[in-house]
Formats: sequence, C-alpha cells, structure tokens
Amino acid sequence: MATITSFEKTFAIGGELDVNRLGYGAMRITGKGIWGPPEDKEEAIRVLKRAVELGVNFIDTADSYGPYISEELIAEALYPYPPDLVIATKGGLERSGPDQWPVNSHPDHLKEALEGSLKRLKLERIALYQLHRIDPKVPAERSFEFLKKAQEEDKIRYVGLSEVGIDDIKRAQEYFDVVSVQNKYSVDNREWEPVLDYCRDHHIAFIPWFPLSAGNVDADDKIRLAAAKHRATPHQVALSWLLHHSDNILLIPGTSSVKHLEENMQAPQLELTDSDLETLDIIAPH
Repeated sequence: MATITSFEKTFAIGGELDVNRLGYGAMRITGKGIWGPPEDKEEAIRVLKRAVELGVNFIDTADSYGPYISEELIAEALYPYPPDLVIATKGGLERSGPDQWPVNSHPDHLKEALEGSLKRLKLERIALYQLHRIDPKVPAERSFEFLKKAQEEDKIRYVGLSEVGIDDIKRAQEYFDVVSVQNKYSVDNREWEPVLDYCRDHHIAFIPWFPLSAGNVDADDKIRLAAAKHRATPHQVALSWLLHHSDNILLIPGTSSVKHLEENMQAPQLELTDSDLETLDIIAPH
C-alpha cells in the first residue's frame, strides 16, 4: 500500500506570526503587464474576499503591482482586516510601463514606497516588508540601514528579502533579523535550493514565486501523470509538491479568477505518496 505523506499546515513568520502555508499573491489582480487596473475590478474584489473565506491569512503584494493598484484593492476589499491576516508588501522597484521593472532601492525611494504602502493599505505598521531587489547602483548597506530605521520607528514589524543568495542574507542580518526570502523556485527550477536549505535551518520563511515553470517537457510529463492519477490539475500537484518539500515554504499562487483560486486552495488536500514525491523530486531542471 502506498504511503501518504503529510506536512505542516502553518508556519510562524519571525516565530510569532502564524500563517497558513497556502497564501495568496496579489500581483495578478492588476492589468495586463501588471500595469493599471484589472479588466474586471469586481472579480478582483471577489477573489480577495473569497481567499480570506477559504482560510488565506497571508497575502503578498508590492507597491509596484499596478503600480499601487494591488494594495488599493486589498484595502478596498478587506479593510478593516481580520485580526489574523498578515499582509506582506515590498518596495525597491519602479514602474516605467507594462512589464518594465527598474530597480531602485535608494533610501529616498524606499521611504516614499513605504509611506505610500502604509497609506494605501490603511495600516500604521507593515507586518512584513520585503526588499524587492538589492540595487546594484546603491550600496546594499544603505538599503538595509533604511529598513532597520523603519523597523525601529515601528513602521515595519518584520523584514524580508527577495532574489538573494546566502551571502546577501548574512549581510542583511547584521542590520535586522531576516524572516523571509522570496526567490524564484519550483519543482523544475531549483537554482536556489541552497538558499532554501539555509532558510529552513534558520527558521526563515521561503516564499517561491513562479511556482510552476512553463515549457519544461520533462516536468510537464511527470506533473501531468501525477495530476491524472489524483484527478487534480498540474498546478495543484506543483503546489502540493512545494508544501511537502520543505515546511518553511509559504505559497502565494496568484490569480484574478475565483474559479482558479478555489482550485489552487484544494492543493493541500492532495494525498501525494512517497512514490509521487520521489518521481517529482528528480525532475530535471529547465
């Protein structure tokens, strides 16, 4: 008989903020190219409300999504917020047009971004504020110093990073506790596996973005076979694998459709076996 594996359902960010490991990423509730308002604003509002109804208490966003649109919609749909809802946002990218993301982590820009996020989200303090990118044009220490100061001023409770290596995390930890890392990662894109391991060993949340890479035939075949076996979607299988793979992984699949949201939220119910996981574990990288 196949052995069904289990996983932790929650994770405590910073050791204090208990969240369900399947959250929601609010990038896709904006317009095409993550630019401007969504085509169907009412559906976007419904998605946010439905996510919370289904148990989501961790929502990831950024000032650059829209820009500003995602944060504004979150507040419109959910404020006043449920007491257990953790809203994580990010700063460090500018927007010059659809699908354009210039990096700017200068303290002056971060200050403007943080103040704007607080206002749009109607919060006095951001529970988790993440540096969207380390800026190659600005000494990382200057960005870190700003975040440390904002934390000391109680505008930020916890600080996270995005698209960083282990050395980056260690440098940032000289200024503040790094409680989350958000890197590109999926069953078939595991470049950041050493970072995931480091984060797990140090109780740092690891938040994959783009959790289902496209175009990898080897991955597609294996994921489709598992999906057919469990009468699930490939996306559900990919999400379930991530939940099983490491207990510090927090998932933030994004969608602008209630139907797709409800499908994603069924991923934790998939009963993957040891054999399923072994097959998915050896998928060749794309």
